[in-house]
Amino acid sequence: MRRYGRVFREFFRACLVEELEYRSEFFGNFIASFFGLGIALLTIHIFFYQTDRLGGWTYGEVLVLLGVFNALRGFIDFALRPNMPRLLEHVRRGTLDYILTKPVDSMFYVSFRHLVFWRLIDVALGLGVIGYGLYVERYVPSAADVLMFFVVMTASLLLIYSLWMMLMTTSFWVVRIDDLSFIFDSFFDTARFPGSMYRGAVRFVITYVLPAVLITNTPALALLGKWSMAAVLAALAVAMLFLWASRRFWRFALRFYTGAGG
Repeated sequence: MRRYGRVFREFFRACLVEELEYRSEFFGNFIASFFGLGIALLTIHIFFYQTDRLGGWTYGEVLVLLGVFNALRGFIDFALRPNMPRLLEHVRRGTLDYILTKPVDSMFYVSFRHLVFWRLIDVALGLGVIGYGLYVERYVPSAADVLMFFVVMTASLLLIYSLWMMLMTTSFWVVRIDDLSFIFDSFFDTARFPGSMYRGAVRFVITYVLPAVLITNTPALALLGKWSMAAVLAALAVAMLFLWASRRFWRFALRFYTGAGG
């Protein structure tokens, strides 16, 4: 574990040095992130012109949920989005050979080699929206609420990573699919709203098959004091199960990789 910590620090340092060469882009990216969040806030505001609750959630609670979604998306765009699509290119071009010969775990390498630091702006903006939502809701989280929030946020990040990793690992067989990330984005976008607003088959899928509801709704509810130890433990169990499955699936897929030499 210590060894991989050192490797990640080297990835971190190299990517930070690279991004500092283009500092002027930071301000443009900040404006773009701020504008995108503003559109999301406007959409929610329009919803609440017609009703005082959305899927049983109040305006303040939905703001907290949006903040959680934005923070998670920031983490995704910081570490996962720069790396996952590259896996498709490595498999297609046969350059995964170079990664497999490195003295570091290949799954770790393809997951965290490239980092985009300016996307952490979305994390900061998401935390700001969470704070505003709690202010609107007139709720001050207790120490236990905050602790459970960090626990389930960690579980959510692990679950996001595992689901996307399993999706991108299918590139060993479907290398002609140009953007598998689009499938993940479509799934993740459903998590910006309360799961209770969905109905029928859609609600069943995002709750039990691809647990998008767990990813954002559970951390938001924890911060609002609406958590239970059973729900927290279930979130951790699901996250660890999917992480284990993604690891097993990666090892299985490597057996079918033929490399550049055929």
